[in-house]
Amino acid sequence: MDTTVFEAHESEIRGYCRNYPTVFASASNARQVDEDGRSFIDFFAGAGVLNFGHNNPRMKEALIDFIQADGITHSLDTYTTTKRDFVSRFHEVVLAPRGMDHRMQFMGPTGSNAVEAAMKLARKATGRRQIVAFSHGFHGMTLGSLAATANDAFRQWSGVPLENIHRLPFETAPGGDTALAEYREALADPSSGLLAPAAFLIEPIQAEGGVNVASKEWLHEVQDLAREVGALVIFDDIQAGIGRTGSYFSFDGMGLDPDIITLAKGLGGFGTPIAMNLNKPEIDDHWSPGAHTGTFRGPGLSFVAGVVALDYFTDDSFLDDVRAKGERLRERLVKIVEANPDRGWEVRGRGMIQALDTGDGAFAKRVQKEAFDAGLLIGPCGSGGRVIKLIPPLTIPEGDLTEGLDLLEQAIDAATRAL
Repeated sequence: MDTTVFEAHESEIRGYCRNYPTVFASASNARQVDEDGRSFIDFFAGAGVLNFGHNNPRMKEALIDFIQADGITHSLDTYTTTKRDFVSRFHEVVLAPRGMDHRMQFMGPTGSNAVEAAMKLARKATGRRQIVAFSHGFHGMTLGSLAATANDAFRQWSGVPLENIHRLPFETAPGGDTALAEYREALADPSSGLLAPAAFLIEPIQAEGGVNVASKEWLHEVQDLAREVGALVIFDDIQAGIGRTGSYFSFDGMGLDPDIITLAKGLGGFGTPIAMNLNKPEIDDHWSPGAHTGTFRGPGLSFVAGVVALDYFTDDSFLDDVRAKGERLRERLVKIVEANPDRGWEVRGRGMIQALDTGDGAFAKRVQKEAFDAGLLIGPCGSGGRVIKLIPPLTIPEGDLTEGLDLLEQAIDAATRAL
């Protein structure tokens, strides 16, 4: 393993490579192979980007054909055949069956940019400045989205005040059971000093925040309060969406009606960048041409792969399989908790985003190291990095899923013995 070039010339900001100290050379579905030929099972999947696995063969074939035909890979926001194919297919597969008429807005190809655009539009549509965001939320690292992000370590790097956000406890956080009622009461009091917000920005499942799962009832409470005070509802489904929970959106089947939905990560399917917001038409009408511009708004490669990704959602057996695999992940984590009854560990998640809250960031980091040494890639998250999050590709073969869970259990046992 030769990392000298990176250590000599790459910025100190590099992070994931410090947790995975090897040089990867190839990858297929749920496995990555380093330059020494060692194979790793991937339960991290590019932080939720690779829902359909590394180098998905159906996408790869479509991309090769597209490149060989001299397809348009970069188009700003001009019309292309590949964008038309993606927009048409997304409407047909996702929006129309749900009775949604949201418009698709493409922006710079990151989740953070999607959140920035959503916040801008909410402020423009309502004429208000403040946005309600929630404890433990993660929405991005650029200044607007960082203001909504709760993690103090990330916020400290901004170098400037992060303003125009009103923070409330998430449902599962201390005070989360009463916070909305208290906020509603304060907004109704003309002497409270509080102004109604432009929007409520919520992750139905807080992925980076520790896999905190909001209930249907609480999400409806947020939506009802937003409607009462004339604010918008923005759902950030960037990591938990695109099939991760066993349905396309993480909030499917709950009877919710968000004004804006932010998507990125797995949207393009192959790992090439893309971000897209779904805006209700009456909200989207507040944009004027070029009001939120960007060079990379027409990612041809992502459109092509994204059409293939959408095909998975026309097959009921695919989502049935995701739910079944998610249950296997959960069952194994529950078994691990039951084998360690004095630890106070907790299992959380839905579908194929499952997590073990160990309550101890140093312990979770030790588990990550033991797992890496054994050939498994995982990523801690949550407060102090104490939550072990499992987000393997949705397409992971059964054998790799079983082996990965065995390796995880062994890593946890090894870390526990070292205490």
